[in-house]
Amino acid sequence: MTLTQLALAAILTEKLWESLKLIWEKKKLSIDRVGALVLGITIALGTGIDLFATVGLPINIPYLGLILTGIIISRGANFIHDLFKITEEVKVKRKAENGKFKNLSLQ
Repeated sequence: MTLTQLALAAILTEKLWESLKLIWEKKKLSIDRVGALVLGITIALGTGIDLFATVGLPINIPYLGLILTGIIISRGANFIHDLFKITEEVKVKRKAENGKFKNLSLQ
């Protein structure tokens, strides 16, 4: 596992937890959040979208990547946009760091 993958795993874990916490707000079940979760998971399972495999973090438990992706999808487009922005920043930073190390080894 690379540092980039580790950073992405940490970001995705935090975002998943934040999403799941929204199900139970103010000591009651949020029907809107449950509905969004069901739809997000259904869309991910139906289309085969697996964000974890896409970013190089394949999950060894069948369908778990799809289900977790569905939870992330349930947060909506703005959330996904912010998540991709973060992952791109991590990738760009990692590439820059790799470039620095390559330049040092050439000297």
